[in-house]
Amino acid sequence: MSAAGSLKRLTPSRIRAMKGGAPIVCLTAYTTPMARLLDEHCDLLLVGDSLGMVLYGMESTVSVTLDMMIAHGKAVMRGVTRSCVVVDMPFGSYQETRELAYRNAVRILQETGCDAVKLEGGEEMAETIAFLTARGVPVLGHIGLMPQQVHTAGGYRSVGHSDEEVAKIRRDAEAVGNSGAFAVVIEGTVETFAREVTAAVAVPTIGIGASVACDGQILVSDDMLGLFNDFTPRFVKRYDDLGKRVGAAAAAYAGDVRSRAFPTEEHTFKRRS
Repeated sequence: MSAAGSLKRLTPSRIRAMKGGAPIVCLTAYTTPMARLLDEHCDLLLVGDSLGMVLYGMESTVSVTLDMMIAHGKAVMRGVTRSCVVVDMPFGSYQETRELAYRNAVRILQETGCDAVKLEGGEEMAETIAFLTARGVPVLGHIGLMPQQVHTAGGYRSVGHSDEEVAKIRRDAEAVGNSGAFAVVIEGTVETFAREVTAAVAVPTIGIGASVACDGQILVSDDMLGLFNDFTPRFVKRYDDLGKRVGAAAAAYAGDVRSRAFPTEEHTFKRRS
């Protein structure tokens, strides 16, 4: 058993207790093989609705369905032994009523075995977050740039540039922090303000395009690894360029096939005598 396999999986309560301590390491995962590769290095794995764009070629996350999230949540759970696993609630699965949110959150937890759900929204979703957490559903909040609201927000853009935006994010952070969420993602928010929010709220903040002062950081794994190349957000640091390496490997394979250099005897079966 690996060192990671000998450890108990992190829980939402343990993530919450990391406030102000060692930075919380988070990445997205959508498949069993990737979850196995990332698990020992991460505290939290998010099955993000970003899968709609990086895996399915959608233009935004809005078209992602609950069934898609559950299928990928199941896959990720098969690959973890250590990380806390959170599954995104997709657009339309929680905004209508708190009761609908509860039913869909319970379905996610029961069918995937994950540890918590994540939903976008600040003060307008605080009542729903409180409703869920009071009934045993751990929730990771998400404020700042909210991808599910891309159509009403006028595209993907950083926030916190005006007094109005600053006041809104401050209210959102306070509302989510007081509603029972165990942590909150802050996305695409001006650095100085993300730093201020981190100091102000009692729960951990997880930054993505926010501030190094956040209690943790998250990136979309496909962005970080160079597997998604449609666009690269400003806040992404590329730690590898696997897209180019996959292309080079495919080109080498194609060349071997066309020249009949592959397969060789070592790759074929002989009849038993």
